[in-house]
Amino acid sequence: MKKIYAVIFSAVMLTCSSCEKFLTHDDPVSVTDDNWWKTEANATGALGSVYAGLPGGSSGRQLMFLSALSDEAVARQDTRGAYEAYAKGLQNSSWDVALGLWRDDYKDIRRACRFLENVDRCYMDSSLKDRYKYEARAMRAYYHMEMMLFFGGIPIVTKSLEPANSNTTRNSEQEVYDFVVSELTECAPHLPEVYNNNEAWRISSGVCWALISKLAMFYRQYETAKMAAKKVIDQNVYALYRSTNTKVNSFAELFTYAGELNKERVFFRDNGCSNAWKTFAPYGVGGQTVVSPTMKVVNSFETLQGKTLQELGPDSLTVYQKDPFYKNNRDPRLVASVLVPGQVYEKDTLRPFASEGSDRIGILNSTATGFWVKKYLDPKDRNGASPSLDYMIIRYAEVLLNYVEALTELGDWQNTDVIKHLNDIRTRAGMPVVDVTKYNTQEKLRQLIRRERTAELAFEGARFYDIRRWDMLGDVMNGQVYGAVDPATGQPVMVETRSCNVQRDFRYPIPLNELLANPKMTQNPLY
Repeated sequence: MKKIYAVIFSAVMLTCSSCEKFLTHDDPVSVTDDNWWKTEANATGALGSVYAGLPGGSSGRQLMFLSALSDEAVARQDTRGAYEAYAKGLQNSSWDVALGLWRDDYKDIRRACRFLENVDRCYMDSSLKDRYKYEARAMRAYYHMEMMLFFGGIPIVTKSLEPANSNTTRNSEQEVYDFVVSELTECAPHLPEVYNNNEAWRISSGVCWALISKLAMFYRQYETAKMAAKKVIDQNVYALYRSTNTKVNSFAELFTYAGELNKERVFFRDNGCSNAWKTFAPYGVGGQTVVSPTMKVVNSFETLQGKTLQELGPDSLTVYQKDPFYKNNRDPRLVASVLVPGQVYEKDTLRPFASEGSDRIGILNSTATGFWVKKYLDPKDRNGASPSLDYMIIRYAEVLLNYVEALTELGDWQNTDVIKHLNDIRTRAGMPVVDVTKYNTQEKLRQLIRRERTAELAFEGARFYDIRRWDMLGDVMNGQVYGAVDPATGQPVMVETRSCNVQRDFRYPIPLNELLANPKMTQNPLY
């Protein structure tokens, strides 16, 4: 089924690539609107170009790289984006990552507008045409949402703009928020709850509600977040992935080809982690390491007994820092998410502190911290001719975590759904159920939920948003970053020193290109 899906999606993308120029530029020399918008195939191809802008995990807009803009990871190799510069407070209005995001999202928004303005010319089934329109509107709202979360207020664009009238002003964050929520709310009832496997990548009603929940959580609109997450839950379409193979950990398998077709993926990008091996894997096994985990994230995982390292005391903390997998007594999600020094992976013993070898810390294509991201690494990609691993933009686990956090923040922390869903997430990973005698207040549950988000969603980009909405940005993005413990010194290696101005770094800079081209555009504070 995966191969069938890939062939169909490739055919759509091929159609899209042939028409991309006119979709973007209205080039009347090569293809005109009058002779393009005629058939269902034309409409399908044009809508496919709207989906083509979806970000991947290790490709496109690289959502997993957002970990390097949080305390989870560091990034190297500016050819993949100057994330290190941002973490050190050196970014400006010429920062390449912001420019790429701005350019890509507005291109995708334009494609959606072009589709909505012209699809009625196509001769096709009216019900399918109507569904396509709602898909295009929902995707357009998604791209606005993505931009707002990075830039704040942006111009709302609902029609394709020509150069003569392309100078637009920024709408307020509230206006963009209202636009996105309104569009997704209106589209949701008109979109299917489920597509067949060949079209599972399309935006569904559940995706609309999940996006609203994610957006509302960022702006602390907990009633809206709770409502939207509950809509997803009540559809009974999604479920946490549990492997049929009792010998493997379900959480670990979820991010491999074996677990790729699952009911946990709410919104995903086909082939979105196809180059994970050349992004996260150790150099010694034929990979490249661009993003490396920090000691901070490794230390945040509990033991198998549900204890934090801080609860165990300084002596135990020292032991687990030297050997994060000490006595195989850590949260299985850590083992599934991170490779550590001394671990044997693909018959290669990882030695980041050796005096020679491909895995030495700090050399080109090797780890910067002594740790490696394991999530989305599948050994099949080591020598695979055509890697094709999908990336889950939103998982059902995140929806459940949104729901329980919203309940807790609204003061409904004693709602039985809170413990029920937390236990579902924890036991799936092989962790014990929540100790209700210990987590028996709103504040204690808040701490547990935040820790669960870190363990469950590590390196998936969620932490970037969480440290901002929890007002932790200045606390965790200033000062020294540490990696694994160097056995020669007994101390964690110092990786980089970060500098964060919260008022400035909460947002990306508006790209200089846009400021020069549009005199009505204004810059974010302190850039």
